[in-house]
Amino acid sequence: MESFHVLLAFSLTLFAGLSTGIGSLIAFIKDSANPKFLSSTLGFSAGVMIYVSFVEIFAKAKESLIQELGPEKGTWTTILAFFVGMALIALIDKIVPSYENPHEAHRIDSISDSNVPANYQKLYRMGIFTALAITIHNFPEGLATFTASLKDPSIGIPIALAIAIHNIPEGIAVSVPLFYATGSRKKSFVYSFLSGLSEPCGALIGYFILMPFFNDFIFGFLFAAVAGIMVFISLDELLPTAEEYGQHHLAIYSLLGGMVVMAISLALFL
Repeated sequence: MESFHVLLAFSLTLFAGLSTGIGSLIAFIKDSANPKFLSSTLGFSAGVMIYVSFVEIFAKAKESLIQELGPEKGTWTTILAFFVGMALIALIDKIVPSYENPHEAHRIDSISDSNVPANYQKLYRMGIFTALAITIHNFPEGLATFTASLKDPSIGIPIALAIAIHNIPEGIAVSVPLFYATGSRKKSFVYSFLSGLSEPCGALIGYFILMPFFNDFIFGFLFAAVAGIMVFISLDELLPTAEEYGQHHLAIYSLLGGMVVMAISLALFL
């Protein structure tokens, strides 16, 4: 049964990571990249991730750390780990230049609707650096998905779906500039596809490095950090991008819808 849980957790992480390839395919079918649809799915994804982070992941992390350290130390360690997770993903965002950073909102049509610029080298550089940036960002997301899925598939599955949804526009961000720079759909798809592989890589490294030492403290600290990562991604990336592509109220209603769906799905597994 344990090997099945590991396989399921890795499969969910692989699915989430490779959804960047879906974004790449959407980029080649211009009419499919409907801004309102994209806004709704991103807002929905943010709602799922925020709700599950605060209601389920943070709570389970606190429970494990209290069992290991006692009520006072366990509570403070949970809070510390939560903000360590936020600091980690914020540091990654800080290191990556904003122009190539997939966590900075860029409209699809700002690239694809314009006359193709003469400076192909700049577009090519943008695509390559975006692919590298996504690779860096996806690593902790892969670890988060894998850890959550390993602990409880009922939590891991909606997290994997939420991350898969938000990886789609990242795939678009890689493939569009590369396609306009090279004229090659194949090359732009391959780069986009490969950038998503860092998520299962994060899962593998987490499994082989952390699993031998896995106990209530490691789980609790890591799970609280995962909650911080999820909340930061939702507030820094998903919601701003949802509003960038659509409308404020559409993004907020979709966020609330994501929370409702997540709440019901968790209640069904009680």
